[in-house]
Amino acid sequence: MKKKLLLVVIYLAFVSLGLPDSLLGPAWPAMFRDLHVPIHFAGILFMIIAGGTVISSLFSGRIIDHFGVAAVTTFSVLMTAIALLGFSQSQHFIYLCLLAIPLGLGAGCVDAALNNYVALHYKAKHMNWLHCFWGIGAAIGPIIMSKYLALGGSWSEGYLSVGWIQIVLVVILFISTPLWIKNIEENPTKEGIVSKLSFKKLISIPGLKQALIVFFCYCTIEATFGLWGASYLVFIRNFEPEEAAKLVSLYYAGITIGRFVSGFMTERISNRQLVYTGQAIIALGLIIIFLPFKNALLPGFFLVGLGCAPIFPGLLHETPRNFGEKYSQSIMGIQMASAYIGIMLMPLLFGELAGHVGYGFLLWFIVMVLIIMFYMTNRLNKTVQNKENSIIDR
Repeated sequence: MKKKLLLVVIYLAFVSLGLPDSLLGPAWPAMFRDLHVPIHFAGILFMIIAGGTVISSLFSGRIIDHFGVAAVTTFSVLMTAIALLGFSQSQHFIYLCLLAIPLGLGAGCVDAALNNYVALHYKAKHMNWLHCFWGIGAAIGPIIMSKYLALGGSWSEGYLSVGWIQIVLVVILFISTPLWIKNIEENPTKEGIVSKLSFKKLISIPGLKQALIVFFCYCTIEATFGLWGASYLVFIRNFEPEEAAKLVSLYYAGITIGRFVSGFMTERISNRQLVYTGQAIIALGLIIIFLPFKNALLPGFFLVGLGCAPIFPGLLHETPRNFGEKYSQSIMGIQMASAYIGIMLMPLLFGELAGHVGYGFLLWFIVMVLIIMFYMTNRLNKTVQNKENSIIDR
């Protein structure tokens, strides 16, 4: 019973991760005018947030080993809450850049810790549902923002609302501390290993380099499409900002619904099959968006989100199988770091690129990254399969 209650708390923690992740993209068409900065500056904020997450992900093993998952999770959500409340009061871009640091740091450790905990102790369906709850938070964020924008309000009011929601989640996490302590103590050895492994030893494990590229590519697609999708709609397809925010919310809704459905599908289909299926659905969604019809955008955005749905949780849940439970916490942190490097660099790169070639290039950019991700996924699976076959032959 306590294990199930803990799972509910973990789900709520992932709602808190998703809420701020999807706010900046829908808000930015209104924000950059108020802040009097170039439109591509959204990539700078995204880079700072992701940079903080990369740093905390890389050190997550040591931090979790010292403080425990409960304390790290609660404090991380508190950091994001304070940062979001600060966002709501900031009218200068430099202040937003400073607040983006704790916003990023707050996400990294909790992300790596909870993903590894679920990968080790719960079934694949729970990993999909875990990220489904991230999608719920990510879908709610643009809805809240679009509501204020549609009513003539400010983007700062959207950030203020999400900040207070985070405070409520901090209280829930703090109350649940006894559940975390008891469950972590049931298996104390797994976390103690992670801080003693060198990066050089880990990176030499067969298949890890391919896995890092796959995580990098996936998060490049998810983050770049989520951040610049609204700008593509406003500047290329002539949408109003509030209409564009609603369509981006549908993209995140596709991720959420897809992960809920994927949880049931894991009983019949392997994680690897779900990952390939997701990549194919993303390709279909992009083809539909390419069509010169406004009505095609709604199903197109939804399908891109639906295709993204099973990829990230499927890859995460495969970590203990691909590389062994002994190394999973350390590798999970490195994988999350690689993912957030994609988030940190690629949306900024695209923003700079779009300033020269236009935001219509967004779809082609996503297509190129998708092709690389498919190729490296195939190489990763072949490497792991060959390793498993060699063990059997012995």
